[in-house]
Amino acid sequence: MLIENSILCFLLKKTINFQVFKLKRIPHTFTIVFALIIFAALLTWIIPGGEFVRETVEVMNADGTTTQREVVQSDSFHFVERSPQTWQVFSSLFSGFCDKADIIIFILMVGGAFWILNNSHAIDIGVMAFLRRVQRLNRFRLFKTIGVDNVIIALVMIVFSLFGAVFGMSEETIAFVIIFVPLAISMGYDSIVGVCMCYMAAHVGFAGAMLNPFTIGIAQGIAGLPLFSGLEYRFFCWIVLTIIGITFVLLYARRVKRHPEKSPVYSLDAYWRERREQQALNTVQYHTPRVAWVVYVLLGGVLVWSAIRYPLTTIAIGNGSSAVSLLPVLAGLFLITGFVALRKSVHFFILDLLFFTIFYLVVGVLGYDWYVKEISALFLAMGLLSGIADKQSADDLAKLFLAGCKDILSAALVVGLASGIIFVLRDGKVIDTILYGLTRSLAQAGEVTSMGAMYVFQTALNIIMPSGTAKAALTMPIMTQFADLTNISRQAVVLAFQFGDGFTNMLTPTSGVLIGCLGVAKIPYATWLRWVWKFILLLIFVGFILILPTLFIPLPGF
Repeated sequence: MLIENSILCFLLKKTINFQVFKLKRIPHTFTIVFALIIFAALLTWIIPGGEFVRETVEVMNADGTTTQREVVQSDSFHFVERSPQTWQVFSSLFSGFCDKADIIIFILMVGGAFWILNNSHAIDIGVMAFLRRVQRLNRFRLFKTIGVDNVIIALVMIVFSLFGAVFGMSEETIAFVIIFVPLAISMGYDSIVGVCMCYMAAHVGFAGAMLNPFTIGIAQGIAGLPLFSGLEYRFFCWIVLTIIGITFVLLYARRVKRHPEKSPVYSLDAYWRERREQQALNTVQYHTPRVAWVVYVLLGGVLVWSAIRYPLTTIAIGNGSSAVSLLPVLAGLFLITGFVALRKSVHFFILDLLFFTIFYLVVGVLGYDWYVKEISALFLAMGLLSGIADKQSADDLAKLFLAGCKDILSAALVVGLASGIIFVLRDGKVIDTILYGLTRSLAQAGEVTSMGAMYVFQTALNIIMPSGTAKAALTMPIMTQFADLTNISRQAVVLAFQFGDGFTNMLTPTSGVLIGCLGVAKIPYATWLRWVWKFILLLIFVGFILILPTLFIPLPGF
């Protein structure tokens, strides 16, 4: 035991170096993550081991089907033998990579696919054409007063916030960072604005969700509430949070555009600026190879076949669902827009492939329960078809794909490293002890105090357990009991869980999605944390204010 303690202290001393605390030097993301793993291991020596007894129950889904969920039995906590972690800090890295293998592979496949697509310079041509067109709107007084760039940022954020609120968009945002960071740089902003346009917007919507099946659906099912009840007030919360998010980003974007050198990532964005300049220097020849027409015909045939096989797509939103002829419509639109794009240049055809990839992604997620496996396959197909249309050989495609994987490899690796934190706490048997200790203090508190304590607890717990599904299964059986004891509606408890689960997703190092997006954007975690913490505190405060009316005002579903 003494030897293990000595080893742990030595690792702690070497890992958490004094450089971590030097404000003038930002440590590497890998350094921060490994320091947190060591800190988690220390907690397993200090906090007693404990566990809840879990049971499997059936939860009603929105479509009337049932799903089995593992939940905590009431009053089942018991202390167990402590399991302090030492050398397991290294094995936790392996476990983290295995646990997040889907997201890691997703990042690599998307990175390789976009590298092939970027080699055609289609995105650069599209971005510049888009900016030239929108700048023409400055001729109108209204757009000149508001600012065309502000309109673009606001509209993009509204769309992604809606995606987060409706179907829980999260992992999918990693693929969009590659698109919006270069766009933000081209508009005169920085990579933080690009990340905010897709990732932050989606997670603000995720926190203020109305129909998110991964948080609200599961939490309400476990709490015994009608699925997606209380929609009206949640819609109001989503509007408030989205407006706050857009306003915060627009104010920051205005400062960056006026003084680019004051951006915290100004020097780091040299990578994106140099990449843009190099691509601008390359002379683009507008052309359409014959093989691009072959790709158009073959892909059009596949899309028509899928439209015939699946003429109707059932889109489930909330408690309702409707069958829509989405695949036939998309197939028809592709045949028209693809033909027009090829008449201009292969570059515009490749952009057309990108847009329809996004359309099919949304349809697949909403109508066919797609996740990262299907989405990564979709983007891989897009990359390969883009390269073939650009007249790249098979060897060239392989080399470009590997180059893209190499460029994004650090982002993929850090996702697995961050997941190791959870395994240290879980294997050390301290997560349930932390949960039990925090919830015990709520029993004797008043309504407002109890509600605030539940909200703070869910917010803090999300830092070490970012999975909303797992957290709902762990905490909702206990929180609903406290709600009944203190005369708080279970719907209000679900709302507190929803906000607590959403806001800190944007700063916790245990979130594979956050670390993945930052890695793709080349933004160090410490730099992001310094920038985003004030915004997160604002959201947490506003979230508490939005919870209070559920205690004093009769609201539909509450």
